[in-house]
Amino acid sequence: MPTLAEKRSAFRRLHAAGCFVLPNPWNVGTARYLQHLGFQALATTSSGAAFTMGLPDSDRAVPRDVMLAHIRTVVAASDLPVNADFVSGYAVDPEQVATNVRACVATGVAGLSIEDSTGDPARPRYDADIAARRIAAARAVIDEACGDVVLTGRAEGPVTSASDLETTIRRLEAYARAGADCLYAPGITTREQIAAVVEAMAPKPINVLMSRDTGLTVADLAALGVRRVSVGSALARVAWGSFMRAARAIASEGRFDAFSDAAPFPELNEFFSEDLERRTPS
Repeated sequence: MPTLAEKRSAFRRLHAAGCFVLPNPWNVGTARYLQHLGFQALATTSSGAAFTMGLPDSDRAVPRDVMLAHIRTVVAASDLPVNADFVSGYAVDPEQVATNVRACVATGVAGLSIEDSTGDPARPRYDADIAARRIAAARAVIDEACGDVVLTGRAEGPVTSASDLETTIRRLEAYARAGADCLYAPGITTREQIAAVVEAMAPKPINVLMSRDTGLTVADLAALGVRRVSVGSALARVAWGSFMRAARAIASEGRFDAFSDAAPFPELNEFFSEDLERRTPS
């Protein structure tokens, strides 16, 4: 099993060149299966975790310590480096964000992201200067603790116009100046938007979210200069979608035909048996 230092070094190297996919498991089993498929790193998903707990995706609904425990569980489940979806840092004040980031680093993550979302519909994003100060506070505590954890600055909000894109780029530039290693704007979806952000932020690596089928492939994103691709809650929602359709068919029509799409029991059982044997000391 690689050491924590080796995981963090490997994760940082992934951001230096090429393009890699950072899939988002939501429990131990999904983390181990994604490792089995050959992915090089993983990321937690705040929404995937929250839905499993029967809660909405909000750092006000899921307490900080509950999410830290979840992140620690995913980190321990895999030999791969893990990036934490640390939402808005579980605080408003930059100093408290720093305290919370210190606790997140202690879980053994190789990276973490801080978003500029407030959770308040009336004022959905922090003012740009405050958001940048929150990134700077996270950077300072990471450097103090270890220095190797990759810090991602997230600019939230939809990008539906040229002015939206300009605002997003200005925010990402501020987060880069504040110390973010990687930049992430979940609202960009088109080739043109992605290319513009990649060009504006070069040589900083860009994370692109693929939470729905836009027709773009990993090869397409790599050709646009994207360094990192995550899927957010999409894999968890795929699982929820199958569960909901099957359960509704039983409840409303008494039908079980949706079970035909289920993963074969022998395949799952064999995989986890072999995984357990691999992890059990001889």
